[in-house]
Amino acid sequence: MFRFVKAALNVSAGQGARQVRLSSTHAPDFHAKYGTGLMIGGVAFCVSVWGFVLTQTGITWNLSPVGKVQPKPWREVEE
Repeated sequence: MFRFVKAALNVSAGQGARQVRLSSTHAPDFHAKYGTGLMIGGVAFCVSVWGFVLTQTGITWNLSPVGKVQPKPWREVEE
């Protein structure tokens, strides 16, 4: 990270950033190696959090107004 910051502060930041990226030790197959596990973990986390929110927090959602909204009675125009 330090090399990237140093290259970003350099006058020729574009060239410095390219040099840092090319000399990085990032494995090109990271997504192939860990991508599926991270996706499954993320989905499990989101499902568990939303499951908790929907079942345990006591929030009243009021998703549909059908049957709850009634029209006001018609009022005749007084002359």
